[in-house]
Parts: sequence; C-alpha cells; structure tokens
Amino acid sequence: MATNERSGSSREFHSKHDISGVIDDEGDALLGDSLSEQDGDSHLSSIKQESWNEPKVNVIRFVSVNLTFVIMGMNDACLGALIPYIEPYYDVNYTTVSLLFVVPFVGYLTAALANNWIHITVGQRGISLLGSVCRLIGYVPMALHPSSFAILPAAMVFTGLGNGLNDSAWNAWVGNLHNTNELLGLLHGSYGIGGTLAPLLASVMVTKLQLEWYNFFYLMISLSALELVVGLVSFWGATGAEYRKRHRLDEGTRPISTAEVLRKPIPWLMSAFLLGYVGVEVCLGGWIPTFMLKVRHASGWLAGIAVTCFWGGLTVGRVVLGFITGRIGEKLAISIYLGLCIGLEILYWAVPSIEVTLACVILLGFFLGPLFPAAIVVMTKLLPAEEHVASIGIAAAIGGSGAAILPFVVGILAERKGVEVLQPVVLAVFAIILILWMSVPGGLRKGGLERARNQQTAATEMQILDHRVEG
Repeated sequence: MATNERSGSSREFHSKHDISGVIDDEGDALLGDSLSEQDGDSHLSSIKQESWNEPKVNVIRFVSVNLTFVIMGMNDACLGALIPYIEPYYDVNYTTVSLLFVVPFVGYLTAALANNWIHITVGQRGISLLGSVCRLIGYVPMALHPSSFAILPAAMVFTGLGNGLNDSAWNAWVGNLHNTNELLGLLHGSYGIGGTLAPLLASVMVTKLQLEWYNFFYLMISLSALELVVGLVSFWGATGAEYRKRHRLDEGTRPISTAEVLRKPIPWLMSAFLLGYVGVEVCLGGWIPTFMLKVRHASGWLAGIAVTCFWGGLTVGRVVLGFITGRIGEKLAISIYLGLCIGLEILYWAVPSIEVTLACVILLGFFLGPLFPAAIVVMTKLLPAEEHVASIGIAAAIGGSGAAILPFVVGILAERKGVEVLQPVVLAVFAIILILWMSVPGGLRKGGLERARNQQTAATEMQILDHRVEG
C-alpha cells in the first residue's frame, strides 16, 4: 500500500511539473530504478496497517497499554498532592523536594537512547516487562519511606526509565493504528484518568483517612503488579524476533538509527514542543495544590479537588477533542486550543478568586488535553513509516523530560520568590510552544501536513534522480 502511494505521489508530481518532456527514456528508467531501490529499503512499505481490534490480540494489548497510561498518569499527578506532606515529613525546602520532579529525566533520557535497541532485541514484550519492573523498583522504596530523603529521588529515576520506555513505545504503536487521532485521544485520556484519580485518592488518604503520604505508594505497587501480568500476557508473542521479522531486519534491511533520526528537523521540533507541553501539564498538576494553599489560602481538601479538576478536564478534553481535532486539521485545532489556554492562564493569574481559579483550571486541562496526541499524529503524517518508532520514541522521551525540568525550575524560583512564579512561567512556556507549533510545515488548512509530506517525498525522488543521472 505504501509503495503504491509513493508511486502515485511520484506520478502526480511528474504530471504537475511536466518533467516527462525534460527527462529522456534513460532518465525515466533511472527514476524507476531509484524508486524501486527506495521502496526496497523501506522497512514498513509492505506492512499492513493494523487496527485496535485486528488482529484480535490487539484488543487486550490496547487494554494493557491504557492500563499503563493510567498508572503513568497517577505517577505524574500524585506528587503534586503529596508534596505538601512530604516536605514537612522530611523537613526539606521547595528546591530539595522538587528533585522528585527532575530526577526522572535521567530515566527518560536513558529510555530515549535505548528504545530502538530494546525493540530490536527483546521486542514489545521486553518493553512491557521492563516498564512495569522499573516502576516497581521505584515505588517500593517510596512506600517504605526511608529515613533519608535522598533515597526518594534515586528511586524516582527508575520510574522515569519505566515511564520513558512505555511512553515512547506505546505512542509509536498506537500512532500507527487506524483512526490514530481517536485512539491516541483514548490512550492519553487514560493518562488523564490516572491524573484525575491520583490527587483525589491521595487527598482522601491523607486528609480524610489520616494516613501518612507513603501509603499511597502501596496502591501504586499493586497496580504495577497487575500491569506486569496483563502486559506480559498481551505482548507475550511480540518478541524481538517477531519485531525483526515484521520490519524485515533479518533480511538485511538496516534499521533506522537514532543518529539518523536526529539529523532531521521534525523530531527536534516536536521534541521541543512536547518538552514544553509536558512541562506545563505536570507543572500545573504538580504545583496547583501548593498555589491554592499558599496564594489562594484554600483548605487542603479544596487544594486536592483543584488539581483533580485539572486532570479531569485534561481527560475529558483528550477524549472529546480527539474526535474533533482531526476533522478540522491538527495544525489549526491546536493553534486555537493554545490561544484559549493563554487567555485562561491570564485569568487564572490575574483574578484572585477561588471560583474563577477552579473554572480556569478545569478549562486549562480540557484544552491542553489533545496537544500530546496531536503531536504524535503530526510525526506519523510528516515522517516515513520506518522512522516512526525511533522518532516518536525520541520525541516522547525528550518531551517527557519536561515533566522533570519545568516543575524543578518552578520549585527553585518558588523557593526564592514564592509559588506565585508559577503563573508567569507557565504563560511564557505557552507562548513558546505556540510559536513552535506554528513552525510545523503544512500551513493551517486541513490536509496541509499530508501535502507537506508529499512535497518532501517528491523532492527526495528528484534528488535521487539527479544523483543517478549525474552518476
């Protein structure tokens, strides 16, 4: 199918520019040879696109990856609700406790570099196993609440590694299924469900049941153990050998390397976009409770409800807007959503009202929801299929590091200037990622991404032709 599409786009390009009269028969033959070689080199050109329920094993696999994203959402959202209690428990300041946000970056970076190799070596089964085990390694020390705070950041490195592996791998897998916008909306909606549940459950456990903060991680251990079993059962047949066979790597086809992916601008552009977006998302989710307590002078229970509202809005936005974004075009839709987020953030900052704050928090989550799935869709539309795993893996892992960097920066600034710095920092990042998004090729009209991809394909074909003719 991909071969026919590429040939079709080549014929369309030739007819539009009437190059048949310029290139002689030998040149046409060279072009045909070069395109055949290009098709032969494509890893995925002969692979049939799957759907969430075909083959049938994909049903339980889709359930499994959604469970993983629920846990990842709970992981990222729970710290915001627990930090006001971890801080006095260990008698540490904002800067020190913010290390819990920043250290997962080490794990995410490792995942970005290793993701391709792990796929080739142990397949999706290995990805599923390693992700769950890494989270368990991280959660057990948290639940045991060691006397030294320094052990907690060390444990969070492993949760970052597990989340980085699963984040990139499952985004790449779902991003290549039929109905990508809708399925990614559901997948990231699962993340939002986890983000909604975690602060609510944590707040109930600490404020209503009078439990210590670390009891929450016994719940995370239980869910990760369940995830381990479900993931192994669903991806048991997805071995490294199966991955190599599917991508024709055992036939001498050379896999796309991380270095090759990083030579292209799109993965870097989307990595920067996702780094800013994820940073804003986790920064808001992580510091909303502290902001509500210190600046809006809300109760502990209401502060927990506020962050729950944020993640709830995020969840609904990902599911609902996921069915709208693709119909009006990703570029235009996300530009509108970001413009609305900037307006809401200004209201959130400027109006000192708990009611207005809650309304803005809900709507901010709602319009932020589709940004991550849309970025994945953009990469699948602009990049060749054989580059999806590596490029989405890199972008998701680097983007995930935003969950570490920006909350940590806010923590440092909050220590010096007060937690009020949250709003101007978030507003500035919104403006930056809007500029990055507008830099994506294809214009704002629907179908622009596909046209940009076709133009790039045509340009590549002409470069191959010129090279062969000159040779």
